[in-house]
Amino acid sequence: MRTEDVLAAIATGLWRWDNASGTVSLDGVAARLLGLPAEPVTLPEVAVRSRFHPVDWNEINGIVTLAVAEDTLAEARLRIMDEDGRVLRTVRSRSKALENHGPDGRVDYELIGTIQEIAEPQPGTTAVHTPITGDWRRSREAFLLDAGRALAEARSTAEVLRVAASLSMPGFSPDGLAVFGMTGDRLAVIGHHGHDPGDDGPFARMRLDTDYPAAEVVRTGRAIYLPSPEEYKRRFPATWPLAQGFGRVSWAFLPLIVAGRTLGAWMAAFKHPVTFSPDERSVLTTVARMLAQALQRAGVAESERELTTGLQRSMMPQLGPDIPGMTIAARYVPTGGGLQVGGDWYDMIPLPSGRFALVIGDVQGHDVRAAGLMGQLRIAVRAYASEGHRPDAVLSRASRFLAGLCSSQERDRGGSRGQRREDPDPFEDADFQSPRFATCLYVECDPRTGVLEVARAGHPDPAVRMTDGTVLMRPTAGGLPLGIVPDTDYPTTRFALEPGETMMLCTDGLIETGGHDLDTGWARLRAILESEAHDGGEALEELADLLVQAVHGPSSHHTTGPLADRREDDIAVVLLHREGADRGCGAPVAHPARPARRTMLTVAQAEPERIAGARHQVRELLHDWADADQVDSAVLMVSEMVTNVLVHTDGDAALVAEAVGELGARRLRVEVADASDELPHKRHPGEMASSGRGVLLMEMLADDWGVDPRGEGKSIWFELHERAER
Repeated sequence: MRTEDVLAAIATGLWRWDNASGTVSLDGVAARLLGLPAEPVTLPEVAVRSRFHPVDWNEINGIVTLAVAEDTLAEARLRIMDEDGRVLRTVRSRSKALENHGPDGRVDYELIGTIQEIAEPQPGTTAVHTPITGDWRRSREAFLLDAGRALAEARSTAEVLRVAASLSMPGFSPDGLAVFGMTGDRLAVIGHHGHDPGDDGPFARMRLDTDYPAAEVVRTGRAIYLPSPEEYKRRFPATWPLAQGFGRVSWAFLPLIVAGRTLGAWMAAFKHPVTFSPDERSVLTTVARMLAQALQRAGVAESERELTTGLQRSMMPQLGPDIPGMTIAARYVPTGGGLQVGGDWYDMIPLPSGRFALVIGDVQGHDVRAAGLMGQLRIAVRAYASEGHRPDAVLSRASRFLAGLCSSQERDRGGSRGQRREDPDPFEDADFQSPRFATCLYVECDPRTGVLEVARAGHPDPAVRMTDGTVLMRPTAGGLPLGIVPDTDYPTTRFALEPGETMMLCTDGLIETGGHDLDTGWARLRAILESEAHDGGEALEELADLLVQAVHGPSSHHTTGPLADRREDDIAVVLLHREGADRGCGAPVAHPARPARRTMLTVAQAEPERIAGARHQVRELLHDWADADQVDSAVLMVSEMVTNVLVHTDGDAALVAEAVGELGARRLRVEVADASDELPHKRHPGEMASSGRGVLLMEMLADDWGVDPRGEGKSIWFELHERAER
């Protein structure tokens, strides 16, 4: 008896679907099942397609594609429709996909299989839905969407494995999972779930030529489905004893492929029998693809983090040994994008004189080139400082170094083009090769006396938290940022850090991140600095964390600044605390007297614009003074005294302001010294006179004032006694 007669006897038809020609050949039984005359026929693909339910047609396309990829049978259930859209019957199709290579290199396939009618569940019965319709499909789609979202959000290999272990597949959840990678010519177990510690030992260093399903999947790139222990033992007898002890009865091994490259294999093991229907294989294959992409993304992210960590560790120095009488804390936080590296840096440099230097700077940009220039500039500054140069000389040499470095890169850029500057390289990043500048603040510290000498190159001024908790921005003379003009002078400002005071150096990222400008950002930081005392090493470290948290913590997203965007920038901050002379680090003092509040400022003849800074310093010093009118009077007298020095003498004005006493009963003393021996005289200016009222103002507004001659020049002073607001 012929095979065709046997198939006809059991109502099973044959069909041949040629994808290259777009035709489908049917025998008589197959034609009848599709609602056609019961005779052999060859039809166009579109004529056969019109006989299937549209949903089932879309489903079979995916099943055929999966069967071609896995070299397995394509099995599906299909609903046959009549011309009026009614379902005539449901048939089961089982086909084998054969690849055909055309003369032009095109790859097509040909399906050869059978069609057989199956009984459809009647309404009102408890029969389950078919695998291609109903709730199972909706559950599968929801599962794949949820799995894709969870795997896309995983940021590390460990997170990807945790997500993979938590996936609950609809109807056939595995209870044992393993992910295999490759290390040379051997398998490597990246992670597993549902096994005891140490169970992965026999599989951890298995050679790729071993007769093991995962090894074969990696070698061939094709999935392997083992629905029963007998099938496992038949196909892989050598490694069956290794798998036998885990008590599983079905296994699926799928390749992890990204961009045509096999990264490893994924094993899903089941304690209950699984037939691995086309829909189940489709789910497993989709999960394997998403898992492979997630693992690749996680690997790239981990490599970037490792590179970033290495760059930061090599570029960010340690703060060095302890300094007697002083405590230092520092933080560096990279911006949120790219490789997490940028141009901000800090450094502490021991000097030949026994002093030490604190440096903080910011190279323009937040990219790899900014990080590279930062590393070169930091080394150059350290070298110049270690040679014993003064702060102004260190910054001058650093500016010349950066300008020369950028100009040499510009010349190399032109040379790499064969001197054809008019023919730019379209793939070259012009911004990457453009000249860069850097801001910098260099502070030379004498730990014995607390004297600080500051040179500034376009950087934010330092801030000082006084012993009573008041925080002032300390104005310092400065020059252009480094690298703009090679030969730039950087004046030096000298002041003393008193016992119990803390100085903060920071980059503009700490001030402006979060949509803030310089004013609102400084107000935010000042509130943190003035919140409580931060004496001693542990408290200083806590203060550094609080400053960063105020900018990058969750609360910062609810307190954005006046600017529309939340600008992100690198952050570097250094805190220097000078310990009190009469107590140990952080030791409490019984009934301490309220410490004095003091500020100093020098206004040079060539910098009359700094008179506004002097007024601002006095107003900040008296921010909690009881009588606002007295504050206005003090600011007015300071402005008059400093202006008189610049107008009537040839020297600079040195301002010292000090407030002492308990709140509500303090005394303010302000002195302005100059190098002239000429004493002020009381005059009687007319109504239209533009000067001559300085002494009159002092007599009217000050509680006490006077002039003290000195060896070289004089000092004019006034005092105000705090009184309750009227």
